[in-house]
Formats: sequence, structure tokens, C-alpha cells
Amino acid sequence: MGRDVPALTFTREDRRRYRIKMQQCLDALAQMLRESRFEAERPQVGLEIELNLVDDRAEPAMRNTDALEAIADPAWDTELGRFNLEINIAPRRLTEGGPDAWESEIRSALNHAEERARSIGTRLIMTGILPTLRHEDVGEGALSENPRYRLLNDQIFAARGEDLHIEVTGVDRLRAYADTITPEAACTSTQFHLQVDPEDFAAYWNAAQAIAGVQVALAANSPFLFGKELWHETRIPLFEQATDTRPEEIKVQGVRPRVWFGERWITSVFDLFEENLRYFPALLPLCDDQDPAETLLRGDIPDLGELTLHNGTIYRWNRPVYAVSRDKPHVRVENRVLPAGPTVADTLANGAFYYGLTRGLVEEERPVWSRMSFSAAEDNLRTAARYGIDARLYWPGMGEVPAAELVLRRLLPLAHRGLELSGMDDAWREPLLGIIEQRCVTGRNGAVWQKEMFHHIDATAHCGRHEALRRMTQQYIDYMHLNAPVHTWPVE
Repeated sequence: MGRDVPALTFTREDRRRYRIKMQQCLDALAQMLRESRFEAERPQVGLEIELNLVDDRAEPAMRNTDALEAIADPAWDTELGRFNLEINIAPRRLTEGGPDAWESEIRSALNHAEERARSIGTRLIMTGILPTLRHEDVGEGALSENPRYRLLNDQIFAARGEDLHIEVTGVDRLRAYADTITPEAACTSTQFHLQVDPEDFAAYWNAAQAIAGVQVALAANSPFLFGKELWHETRIPLFEQATDTRPEEIKVQGVRPRVWFGERWITSVFDLFEENLRYFPALLPLCDDQDPAETLLRGDIPDLGELTLHNGTIYRWNRPVYAVSRDKPHVRVENRVLPAGPTVADTLANGAFYYGLTRGLVEEERPVWSRMSFSAAEDNLRTAARYGIDARLYWPGMGEVPAAELVLRRLLPLAHRGLELSGMDDAWREPLLGIIEQRCVTGRNGAVWQKEMFHHIDATAHCGRHEALRRMTQQYIDYMHLNAPVHTWPVE
């Protein structure tokens, strides 16, 4: 939810008007889909990266406002916690500018921000969960200053009526309670955007859902939370629990969670926006003055403000996005399953695998989602989050197989094919997908390195758990800046 909102309270009349306005937006969207009014000729990709701010000891630094002032770049913005920042990389064609253009742009932006952050005594780190984060770091005082976060916090707790309960069992067991949504700020992610023709949206969304577990297995990078060693991608269960508006009694009634994988394959982008209206009460019932029907009637493009605001408070792991750019509407898939980091090289490899594999699956004669149950795709995501690259995942025609074997035998060739169809030649594809291949061959990703490095320090330095996590995090930052893929990082 990127929109700034005022600090206020909502009345029953606000909610009634908002429900009516959302239905009007949904009707307008249906009309636009029927009339094919969408931009589809020059599809683009985009990238958002959430980062953590730390001090010179790799402890969380609650200074995102100061850091933003120092960076002074509109591409950067606050996130939920005072120790978070987010960068939005400008959208582009997938093959625009040659093989090194996107990496150079991202690294340049991050290096500039790191230099400016250092000027105020902070540093940036790309990781799924900051390993040095303690439970006391995510209290009410850690909430960012922007009023939209306070308002969202108040609305979630008004819906819940009780404190959040966070429980994750991995190597260790974590049980905690929170009276704000700030634990969600511990979750820092990479979000890949893929603009598609509305007629192709369902196929791309279904493909993205089918591979979500594979993505997480390969790229897991969040094994520690509040000093506990938990899942390889602890960010998945943490995010689900830290934004849950449902008390226990509502959960057992089958009410859908706001962090949601979904429950079925779809046939149209309309399905997802219609589900949003049907299943989820509004958290932020703010209406604008635009009448979408009148706007369409005079030949203009409506913003569908209420529909998009509501969509921003429903956290699907693959989220539909409607937006207007250069006076033309478009739709895109926002892929939200991956953690941030460890490096720009790893991030771009993850992106190449995602963009190539979804295209490869969409082009198959018999779609994978016609041969695989939706629940199997959801089970894959949860299994991958728990076991990372060691997970065994289900795939049609192969049964349950190790994630690395599935990628090497079946999915990596498809990703190559998809990138080739997108206009990316072999000399460009090989370095990117070669990183994915080597992760599978070595069985090493960010979560594996963090766990191994932590245990190495703990066993050799005898310095205590938090100190071992702190030293590991400092080493992580150093390797991150070298930009060597994480499967090459030593443990010493």
C-alpha cells in the first residue's frame, strides 16, 4: 500500500460509500476489459527492493527519515518500520539496454544510497529478515512516521480486537505477542513486476503461482528471527501472521487471511479483483471524487482509486496490479514471494529465472496448472519456506522430487526457452541462469550460508548467540558489496 493517507477515523457511512464505489470501479474494469482498452504493445518489467538500515555494528538503525533526506532521490521511500527503506527501480523492457544495463542501474542506485547512508552513520543490507533484529526492536516506536502506517495499524487491530500471536517452529521455537503490526517490518522482500496483455494475465498469474514454491526454495534468505533459528524462509509465516486481521474464532470459520496464496486457478484478472471485493472488508475506506463510469463515457481512463487502494491491503503472494501510465491503463503481475538479497547478482538471477520460467510455462501446449492441483502449489510454497533448497516439491510428471533436481532437470531449460522467446540471447542468459544452476549444484543459497556462518562463529568464538548473529551479519554486508553470488561465499 504505497499511497499516503490522512490520519482519521472512519464512519459507517464511509464504509457504505466505499463499498458502492468499489463496485463501480469493478464494473468499469469489466467494461475496459471487454473493450480491450489496455496497453499491451510494449510490456515492461519492474523491480522493488526493500532494505534494512543498520548501524556500524550491524544492529538495526531506526533512522529511515534521516536516510531518505540524505539519499534525496524520489526512487526511495519509507517502509513500515523505521529501520526499513524501499527502492523502486524504473520499469523497462526486459531486454532493453543490453546484458549489463539493469545491473549497472541497480548497483549505481544502491551504491549512491549506501554512500549517503554512511554519511549519517548507517548502512544498508538486503536480506529477508535482519538477523540482529530483536523482539524489542519492533515495538510501537519502530513504526515509520508516515500516517498511512499508523492508520493501517489501527485498522488491523480494530478488526482483530486482540494482540497478534506469532508462532513459528523450526530448529528453535518462537512464540511472541505484539500489540502493533511492526513485526511485519522484519519482512523485507524483492518484488518483480511483469506487465502483460490482460488476455494473457490469467496464464501468467497461474504460472507464477505454480512456481512460487520453487522460487522460495532456491532463494530462501530468512532463517533467523528475534535470535531464533526457524524456517529457511521465515519471512513467509511471519508475514502471514503479522498482518492477520482474524482472531482465532474467525479463522476457524474459514474466513480468508489478508496474506493469501489464493484458492483456485483463475481465468481472468477480473477474478482476483472480484474476489477482493467479495471476501475482504475495507481497511481504509477512502473515496475520491472520480466517477469511473463518467470518466469512461467521456473517453478518459479512470484511476479506479478505491479498487487499487483496497487491492493494496490484500497481500497476495502474486498480486494483480492495475495502473495508468502515460495515459494508458495496464495490468501486471506483482511477484512478492522472494526475500531481498543477498546480492544484486543473485537478485537479477532470480528475476531472469522468474521471467523466463513463467514465459516458458505459458507457452507450453498443456499448461502446468491443468495438470497440478492448486493445493499442491500452495503446499510447495509452505514446504519450500520451511526447508529451503533442501525441500522436496511436487511437480506433474515427476512426483515429489528435490527442488534442485526439479530445477536442473525440468525448469531451467524452460526458463532458458522463455528468455529466448523474450529476445534474450544465449550469451546474456547463461551468466544469469548459470547462478541458479550453481545454487542447485552446490545446494547453497542465502539461508544456507547464514546458518552455516552463524554456527561456525558460535562454535569457534563462543561469544553468545546474538554476538554470533551480529558478526555473521557484518560479514554478510561485506560479501553483499562484493556482489559475488551467494553460492560462492566462503564460511570462515
